[in-house]
Amino acid sequence: MIAEDPHLELRLAGSDRDLRAAQRLRYRIFVEELGGNGDLVDHSARLERDEFDAHCDHLLLIDRRRSAEALDDVVGVYRLMPGDRAERLGRFYCDTEYDLDPLRRSGRRLLELGRSCVHEEYRGGSAVFLLWSGLADYVLSHGTELLFGVASFHGIDTEALAEPLACLHHNHLAPAELRVRVRPECGVRMDLIPADRIDRRAAMLAMPPLIKAYLRLGGFVGEGAWIDRAFNTTDVCLVMDTARMSARHRELYTRRQVAVE
Repeated sequence: MIAEDPHLELRLAGSDRDLRAAQRLRYRIFVEELGGNGDLVDHSARLERDEFDAHCDHLLLIDRRRSAEALDDVVGVYRLMPGDRAERLGRFYCDTEYDLDPLRRSGRRLLELGRSCVHEEYRGGSAVFLLWSGLADYVLSHGTELLFGVASFHGIDTEALAEPLACLHHNHLAPAELRVRVRPECGVRMDLIPADRIDRRAAMLAMPPLIKAYLRLGGFVGEGAWIDRAFNTTDVCLVMDTARMSARHRELYTRRQVAVE
């Protein structure tokens, strides 16, 4: 897919070089910018990678003006794990943080979203819109019914994050039949503030743009947050049921008019 900007291209990774370029961008964002780490992170090559990469599709936003040889041309990434591949592998990435049994019991077609990031020079412009556009095409072509994945707050101080976490819990909790629950090993409660004491405006201002985008599409969150010390983040699990979208949300999504503020 060619974007309106003739220098930008949106497509799935088709080679090992493409994957390494995606992992280079992820290293730049998750390791260098946010202070994350992991068992398979290659610091010498500056690649953020893990054991799931080989089993996923990788949606790439490419700026052709940048050096492909230097792995510098990928400026946006989305990692996509269809349910049938996770079944063959035996697990999703999110299984390490959340009990996904409610989603599996639904019998519906699943897609896990992960490792979403955009180069700092492209934030606030059309890059996120273009990635959502490609994601919408992917979802529609695969007949996906339930999308889910973890989205992160930077930092692990839940007291500092109490207002947005409580806002998510009290206002956007998934229905019982789709409510994944955080695993106890590193899980924390999100209802840290009573509903009547939340400053909703302040809570939304503290909410990462990706989470707000999912909420605008009618997304929900699972119960509890996960403290990811390796990545220095507090994670929530977002679930989006395409059948539950309002007519307005469905039109926004299928027309790919989602904008992230």
